[in-house]
Amino acid sequence: MHQFDESTRTEIEAAAFRQLLRHLDANKDVQNIDLMILADFCRNCLSKWLVTAAETRGESLEYETAREYVYGMPYSTWKAEHQKPATDEQLAALEARQTDKKPAATDAGGQS
Repeated sequence: MHQFDESTRTEIEAAAFRQLLRHLDANKDVQNIDLMILADFCRNCLSKWLVTAAETRGESLEYETAREYVYGMPYSTWKAEHQKPATDEQLAALEARQTDKKPAATDAGGQS
């Protein structure tokens, strides 16, 4: 990617991002919790990253507007039509992933 100028690289990255959104839209059966377990991000994360990217550029983008863009519909509609209740196994797997990310507790002497 280093061979491209910044504008071309940005266009390529944006096209790949749009393809990711189309892929997620075509695979609504893939639940956010599964994405979090496997990749530590979900559709809501993408929405938050869009808001942050806009803010970094001095632009305002509401979180709900970003979510509607990512989900391709209002979040409440997507949730009602496509989100399934998390299973006990999914919740346990997510908790395990989150626990694995936390640094080990250390005592006052710096020992685990």
